[in-house]
Formats: sequence, structure tokens, C-alpha cells
Amino acid sequence: MAKFFREFREFAVKGNVIDMAVGIIIGGAFTLIVQSLVKDVMNPLIGLLVGGIDFSNLFVVLREGVAGAPYATLAEAQAAGAVTLNVGLFINAVVSFSIVAFVVFLLVRTINRLKREEAVAPADPTEKPCPYCLMVVPIKAVRCGHCTSELQTAAPEKPAESV
Repeated sequence: MAKFFREFREFAVKGNVIDMAVGIIIGGAFTLIVQSLVKDVMNPLIGLLVGGIDFSNLFVVLREGVAGAPYATLAEAQAAGAVTLNVGLFINAVVSFSIVAFVVFLLVRTINRLKREEAVAPADPTEKPCPYCLMVVPIKAVRCGHCTSELQTAAPEKPAESV
């Protein structure tokens, strides 16, 4: 049992697990911000543009409740026991998802750009092609291991064609 707890402790304090926990907490807080942005800023503006529609109260009554229709708000319909198709809440969810997806895209794009900038310059070559047979040989080789030609430090002239 002690081994189990020791293994669990090692797992729980690994850097990746802690990073993941921090990411989940930040993601939860970010979700609240996005929901407020959609509900309190975007939806009133969109509603104003399309004629004063409040998306949170955009619904279709599938079956009336105890008190008859019409229902002015979704809350009234639900309080009366009506079965509703909550189109406005779905639109809010789609807008929220789109904002979160766009922000995550920007974040991943920025991280990928930073990783490309951190890429190390390529090291000096360790191999070169043999000018005679075009096989790859070590850069310090003085003879080709494939055709046994002597290799020069400067690029040799093209070999004479045999007739």
C-alpha cells in the first residue's frame, strides 16, 4: 500500500500533471469570461443589429405547459412546464465555442511560431558527395569508400569521359 501512495505522489507532482491542473483552472476562468462576453456584450449587439432580439429568450414551444401560451420569456415557459426548443441558448453556445476556438487557435499559432524561432541553426555538414560517383562520404575522407577515387579539398574538375 505504501508503494501505491509513493507512486501516486510521484505521478501527482510531475511537471506535466501540475501544468495540466493549472491549464484546467485557467480554462475554467476563461470560460466564465467568454460566457460573459457572449451574454453581456455580443448578444445585445447582435440582437440590436437584427431588430432587438434577445437570444437568451429565443425559443420554440413544442408542448404548452399548465398555463397557456404565449410565454414572454423562456423562464415563464419553463415555470409553466412547457417543453421548449431553446434555439437562443444554442446560438449562445455556438458563439461561445467559436470565440474559445479562435483564441485557442491564436494561442497555438503563437506557440508554434515561437518554437520555429527557437530552432537551432543547422550544424556544419558531416558528409559530402563524392564528385565522381556521387555517393555520400564523410567530410574528412581523402578517398571515396565506394569508387576509391582520391578526394580533394577543393571541388575537382569534372572527370574525363572514357571512350
